[in-house]
Amino acid sequence: MRSPGEFHRGRIPGVHGLPLFSDKERAIVGTLYKQTGRDAAVLEGLRIVGPKLASIVEQARAIAPQGRIRVYCWRGGERSGSVGWLLDRAGFREVLTLRGGYKAFRNHVLQALQEPYDLRVVGGYTGTGKTETLKHLRDLGEQVIDLEAIACHKGSSFGAIGEQPQPTTEQFENLLWDQLMALDPTRPFWVEDESLMIGRIKIPDVFFAGMRKTMLYFADMPFEERAARLVEDYGKYPPELLAEATKRIEKRLGPQHCKAALEALDAGDLLTVAKITLRYYDKTYSYGTSQRDQARVLKLPVNAQDLPALAHRLVAIARTSPSHA
Repeated sequence: MRSPGEFHRGRIPGVHGLPLFSDKERAIVGTLYKQTGRDAAVLEGLRIVGPKLASIVEQARAIAPQGRIRVYCWRGGERSGSVGWLLDRAGFREVLTLRGGYKAFRNHVLQALQEPYDLRVVGGYTGTGKTETLKHLRDLGEQVIDLEAIACHKGSSFGAIGEQPQPTTEQFENLLWDQLMALDPTRPFWVEDESLMIGRIKIPDVFFAGMRKTMLYFADMPFEERAARLVEDYGKYPPELLAEATKRIEKRLGPQHCKAALEALDAGDLLTVAKITLRYYDKTYSYGTSQRDQARVLKLPVNAQDLPALAHRLVAIARTSPSHA
């Protein structure tokens, strides 16, 4: 029953948004509550909601045709309580309201993300095919969480190309919690090595610390093969999007390298563009890897065609190794 703005900011995964108030209406009622008190706010809320009651029931029936529905708002108070009463009077078989509302759910999520998890981390320079390797691991029956898929971003300046808009960091945490709860806690799971930020999304601190402390299985693929993979992955996108992404890292590439990359892009020489940007990202990734305990970095040579075999090798090594926590 939360407003569209609240719903966008964060929600329980899988829910349907059925806002009692618009963002503007919620602001009006909230201001009245603070300035005048509860009675005035409730009265104004009734004026706003009155004409919407029939529509709310109709939409709820469309969402829950069997007559069983759960309702929540911020604290599990006025909004969800009122709508719960309405739906009960309208003939729903079972109407439940979430005790403590979304606030209680968020506290539960944040607490769960403080827990230690048994992680396995697949690493490697840009273009190595880490996401593809995760898919092969999943095909082998391994538990996998694809952080970039949840974040709708591949992690680099080019990472938003071809993706849906990113969720908020709050909603990313909710989605991560949802996937963690679906795992068997007695078995480890695999993730891809990431920076703290995936686009605009920040990985939860404790979870990220766990990624940094555990073993890093570093897939070491030749530079030329990685450049060719990037051309294959990004060559299908409009050149103007690739140019925008290149310009965003101009200061890091250096003006001359950025200019050379853009000229190569104009000429349709995507391989040169890939090589120029790869040299920058390789330096960045090397620095991040150097901050780890090197005793927990295992380099595994791999070719572009060998990712299924790499997945098999990772499973075998991980199963014969002691706990990495």
